[in-house]
Amino acid sequence: MALKNEYLQKVYEQVEKRNPGEKEFLQAVYEVLESLVPVVEKRPDIVEAGIIDRIVEPERQIIFRVPWVDDNGKVQVNRGFRVQFNSAIGPYKGGLRLHPSVCASVIKFLGFEQIFKNSLTGLPIGGGKGGSDFDPKGKSDAEVMRFCQSFMTELCKHIGADTDVPAGDIGTGAREIGYMFGQYKRLRNEFTGVLTGKGLSYGGSLARTEATGYGLCYYTAEMIKCMKNESFEGKTVVISGSGNVAIYATQKATELGGKVVALSDSNGYIYDPKGVDLDVVKQIKEVERGRIKEYVNRVEGAEYHEGCSGIWTIKCDIALPCATQNEINEESAKALVANGVFAVAEGANMPSTPEAIAVFQNAGVLFGPAKAANAGGVATSALEMSQNSERLSWTFEEVDAKLKGIMTNIFHNSYNAAKEYGMEGNLVAGANIAGFMKVADAMKWQGVAY
Repeated sequence: MALKNEYLQKVYEQVEKRNPGEKEFLQAVYEVLESLVPVVEKRPDIVEAGIIDRIVEPERQIIFRVPWVDDNGKVQVNRGFRVQFNSAIGPYKGGLRLHPSVCASVIKFLGFEQIFKNSLTGLPIGGGKGGSDFDPKGKSDAEVMRFCQSFMTELCKHIGADTDVPAGDIGTGAREIGYMFGQYKRLRNEFTGVLTGKGLSYGGSLARTEATGYGLCYYTAEMIKCMKNESFEGKTVVISGSGNVAIYATQKATELGGKVVALSDSNGYIYDPKGVDLDVVKQIKEVERGRIKEYVNRVEGAEYHEGCSGIWTIKCDIALPCATQNEINEESAKALVANGVFAVAEGANMPSTPEAIAVFQNAGVLFGPAKAANAGGVATSALEMSQNSERLSWTFEEVDAKLKGIMTNIFHNSYNAAKEYGMEGNLVAGANIAGFMKVADAMKWQGVAY
């Protein structure tokens, strides 16, 4: 499908030519360029300055070998990535994903999205992303430690508190961040806020664990209040995933009066019509590192179903996809609409396909895109950076209040940008435009490097 602007179409074709077969990255770029059609028509100076030509190309891409030794003494080799995409408004900031699906396309898509997500927070952080095709599942603590130390031995050459500040992501939790931070400190002989998501005893921030899930609900609450005069109170909520984001989205949605009836993992999903018992889920996922199907053995009346996509056939008012990219396709979106969903907000990165988003928008369903709705994690990571720089630690309530304010502002900035450019109510376009304009302005002021 061609873009409705000759200049943007040429930019996209150049991206396709330079990144053949990288479907996740190309999907992310197309979605942003599609939103920028009215911007380039209104702002020819952005075209003349080559802002969009530059923003779709990473400033730096690093790929490296990660050798480590397993518990049997056998050498294993993984591939490490760090894409430093854009530093116009601050040091690169973005998570480290440890998952077998990690490849250049996935990391570039995530890094590109991060530019606009970080810009939307209003905080001075640029866009980056990294990770490895290493799978921590089934590995011992010693194996994970050896991998993390090897990974950081190379990565430490390219990051720093004022250069690039990685964080956690899928597969990278407190354990992995701890091992990486320890290796960085050992190699560089300095104690700085180079990683976020750290433990509270060595520079971490209160509310960071809860931030993405809480932030998703704060954004959703503001969206449904302002656009539908609705709230979570008495609403049925379906949340995919059962990791960090899903767990704390469940907690906050419940606090706000909603009833969460489903969660999932990569094998299948649970349905609990009485409302999910979060303490049981936390025991299974955070303490035992088990599978979500264990839930039905401990909670009477709950059901488990193999396969993930069926979760979107459950009748609900609000859907919060918090698992992985492209988990909601056109068919799933139609099922949600048929069952009366009135709001969808993305807790994962790009969990809805373009076809699914079109279904939601055409049906009048409120749709909060990932780069806006799940920005709570990186926002609180930036707050952790501030605390590290000041050598201070804020209370949970202070951080949570700042997070709520940031997420509320993200909604309004996105809504207002969409309205300004003639697309009122289109929060996808609004988030892309609002995030882009701040970065574009900074890039224009800083000139072109020769």
